[in-house]
Amino acid sequence: MVNKSKKVKNLFNFDSENDDFILCGIDEAGRGPLAGPLVMAGVILLRRINGLEDSKLLTEAKRERLYERIIERSRMHLVIFDHKEIDRDGISLCIRRGLEEIRSVLGGEGVGFLFDGNSSYGVPGIATMVKADAQIRQVAAASILAKVTRDRIMQKYGEAFPLYGFERHKGYGTREHIAAIERYGYCPIHRRSFQIKKHRSEEKLF
Repeated sequence: MVNKSKKVKNLFNFDSENDDFILCGIDEAGRGPLAGPLVMAGVILLRRINGLEDSKLLTEAKRERLYERIIERSRMHLVIFDHKEIDRDGISLCIRRGLEEIRSVLGGEGVGFLFDGNSSYGVPGIATMVKADAQIRQVAAASILAKVTRDRIMQKYGEAFPLYGFERHKGYGTREHIAAIERYGYCPIHRRSFQIKKHRSEEKLF
């Protein structure tokens, strides 16, 4: 497995016109929340898209605009694990299955895979890079697809369970969210296997 290094950065920071190598960027959204799904995205860009950045650094409006361009200008695959699968199998196994599925669906001759982070979760053929979503446009595109897809799901859950404010905090362990759990208990989309840590700052939860 190739990890964060100058070699990796040079290998994956290439122009889309290069026919000798095709990069599939992979990222996820929803690893740490107390409720809702984990969403993973794999993206192979077919045309250049300006303005790609780590989804966390973009406004919601810009993410939405880029989301539509990515859908139009890429080969992509989304994998969604709901709260029940996360509780049953654990987040690590879900991520491993997501990586395997993306590799299976988007793989082919000349395709390489780069996952944001420092672990391939034991899946062969997956390179990793810490902060790849801020450096590699294919991974940035995957981060946008995953985040927008998950945010839309959580918006709908906000309408279904209005007491919890999912449309605002997206299921993360904010003070507002923890206070709602303490007052109303768990709702059907909470991850029962995740522990609530009341004394962490909100900033560390995102």
